[in-house]
Amino acid sequence: MIDHDTRAGSEELQFDRVISESTSSAPPSRLAVICAVCQTPSEAEYFDVNGKILCSRCRTVAESAAEAPQGLVALMTAGVYGLVAGVFGAIIYYAVIAIAHLEIGIVAVLIGYMVGYAVRTGARDRGALRFQVLAVTLTYASIALAYTPIVVKQAVGAGRSAQNARAATTSSDGNSTAATESGRATTKRPGGLRILLSFVILAALIAALPVLAVIGSFPSGLISAFIIFIGMRQAWKMTGPSRLQVLGPFRVGAAPAATPA
Repeated sequence: MIDHDTRAGSEELQFDRVISESTSSAPPSRLAVICAVCQTPSEAEYFDVNGKILCSRCRTVAESAAEAPQGLVALMTAGVYGLVAGVFGAIIYYAVIAIAHLEIGIVAVLIGYMVGYAVRTGARDRGALRFQVLAVTLTYASIALAYTPIVVKQAVGAGRSAQNARAATTSSDGNSTAATESGRATTKRPGGLRILLSFVILAALIAALPVLAVIGSFPSGLISAFIIFIGMRQAWKMTGPSRLQVLGPFRVGAAPAATPA
């Protein structure tokens, strides 16, 4: 009887000890989310950044990366990058016109892409309104530059024709020829203001070349105008500010609030 009680007591104590150990060793249940960038689990809170789960530190980094660079240096750097791309684009456009003897307006879209990509690269892969204006201006200037050699070639040819006609007219009159040579000798060299004014007029003429080309080939020129617009729009879109939607913070385990439509 005593042995039975002792054996029963020992079994009962052993049963109690096993339950006690299993209860203490059970791991607590905890919820955690994994950051999509640094893969760090977070048990407290998280953020929804453009549909991705980010921790607080990565959310701060994302917001800093989306900010447009400030200062004149960044704008000048983006301008140099875009200018180089625009010159290459103008060469490609002129080569197509000169070699194929065709005005393929679709090249303007390529120029817009080249300039937009270069400006955004110079801006450290960020965008802003000032970079958009810069990219659109450089795209238009590149297209205008592509027409410049053609106009210059035509102007030089017309000038030579006029000069030959003038020489043939004045060759029969020696006095007229002598007066012409005397007038050339006494002609004063243009001053600095006159040279500057000439450059301004030349720049204005170059800037008007795409418009003149569209008007000169009207109504088919409307297609070229539309394609040029698409090229400029491409540059505008590529240099726009980065869209960053940050929602939160949300507590882990709680249902996030519905975003407004």
